Amino acid sequence: MDPIDKEAQEAAPPVTFTGRKTLVAAAVAVVLIVGALVIRPARAGDDARPPGPMERAAAAVGMGSPASAVDLSALIADREKWVAGHPRDEAAWAVLGSAYLEQARRRADPVWYPKAERALKRSLEIRPAEKGNLDAMTGMGALANARGDFGTGRKWGELVRAQAPRQWTAYPVLVDAYSGLGDYKAAEKAVERLAEVRPGLTASLKASQVYRDRGWREDAAVALEHAAAAAKSAPEKAYVLYRRGELLWERGEAAEALRQYEGALRADPAQAEALGGRARALAGLGREGEAVRDYRLALGRAQSPRLALELGELLESLGRGDEAKAPFDLLRAAAANQRGGVNEAVVLGLFEADHGDPAAAVRRLTAEWARHKNVHVADALGWALHRLGDDVAALEYAVKAADRGLRSADFAYHRGVIEQVLGDDASARRHLQEALRTNPRFSPVRGPLAAEALAAIGPPPPGGPENVQPTAPWVMPELPKPSGSPSSKPKPPKPAKPAEKREPAGPKPGEPAKPAKPGEPVKPGEPGEPEEPAKPREPAEPREPREPRPAKPAPETEPEPEPARPKPGPAAG
Repeated sequence: MDPIDKEAQEAAPPVTFTGRKTLVAAAVAVVLIVGALVIRPARAGDDARPPGPMERAAAAVGMGSPASAVDLSALIADREKWVAGHPRDEAAWAVLGSAYLEQARRRADPVWYPKAERALKRSLEIRPAEKGNLDAMTGMGALANARGDFGTGRKWGELVRAQAPRQWTAYPVLVDAYSGLGDYKAAEKAVERLAEVRPGLTASLKASQVYRDRGWREDAAVALEHAAAAAKSAPEKAYVLYRRGELLWERGEAAEALRQYEGALRADPAQAEALGGRARALAGLGREGEAVRDYRLALGRAQSPRLALELGELLESLGRGDEAKAPFDLLRAAAANQRGGVNEAVVLGLFEADHGDPAAAVRRLTAEWARHKNVHVADALGWALHRLGDDVAALEYAVKAADRGLRSADFAYHRGVIEQVLGDDASARRHLQEALRTNPRFSPVRGPLAAEALAAIGPPPPGGPENVQPTAPWVMPELPKPSGSPSSKPKPPKPAKPAEKREPAGPKPGEPAKPAKPGEPVKPGEPGEPEEPAKPREPAEPREPREPRPAKPAPETEPEPEPARPKPGPAAG
């Protein structure tokens, strides 16, 4: 055998590591790792520094989440500078349009809407919708919803969904659009699809919105709990707390709602919505001076028509009508000139119905109902018709507002007042009680009016409704004797069916005569031939004395009768 083959067949000696060899191996590994880190170029994800304001705002806008005012301003300034030098960057234009839209939401200032529209349209000019500019199309749908044009918002959302069914940003747009159009079942399906494609903060917030509109308060509260767990940044947490405060306020829990609003303001002091919510809760708790202060601070940050209407009505309820002119003038200016193309038909219609021209409110809300058949428009139109004097038509829309299940004290109050005018006191009482039970502090003006209307109707009459009142005095029925009584033996079952079926006056043809009843004496000399079966059941004999029939023979004295047997007649000759 070759020496080389012998050497190959011999077992190798065991490898042993000494301390010196271990140190050498560790040194080699460290050198290789350091060399790899030095040779590999740096990447964007390798930066250990936290994201800056612009990065945070860009991430929030891309996720459809709230962004802080400082971060949003930084993002807008950066994108404006970028598109000035790169006018053909369609993605940058889409981000800038979405940032303008978020700024309009935060400040409730419609002057940002035309800017958002121009930026998004510029992005679509560079890359049209047919080529898949999904970000710009989603931004156009969100812009249409923010302006109250839900039909256009639905078109953009459905276009994005048709091109990319798994593009999750299309579904929040569709949820808002379907809800605004009054198609709540489609909104619910869109929420379910959003939860499948992209679960998280946005899906939980939209689910809470849909559940609230359907009257599922417990489900809405649970969805907000999930949203709070998914919120990471301070603006996101503040927005979730604000939404929880709104839900609690609608349920009549003013003290707990106040705590949620204050938590939102601690997380994001610049949030005008939470400041207005805190003013609402303070007014409900009887702290009107603090409520007026917060309303004015909120209106200084965001010119919201809803907050202006609430402040004006609060001042009127306090007898400060002169001060209420300022917020009401703001509403009149908004009604005359819709800045930025924003549709505020519901708020302005309610204002005109109560504090202006009801006929103008009916015209405005009728046109709005032709476009958007949601519960808020139905309630406002019904109330405007009531203020105009057409209560029959008003009740029709008030019923439509309550059909979907939304639990609103204002809705119940409006319907109760309309029914009271129509003379339906029972229904009016029920809905006024519902309004005060849902939220007794729902309005500083309408809350006391609801209590007065309920007192004027009075309690229901005693005895219950007429259709359930008894027509005769109640008589206690005869109860059977207990079967375990020692003085009586168990009675055999009575053959009730043959007795109950004896309705005809005589036996049917072809049937034999029935035997005499137990205990009923048989007259002597009465033959038992079949030609005389009618004698024992003459109608005059058992009914003349008007005494109880011996229908229940005593089984202890007389045995149960045997089958009929003809009796022997008289002896022959």
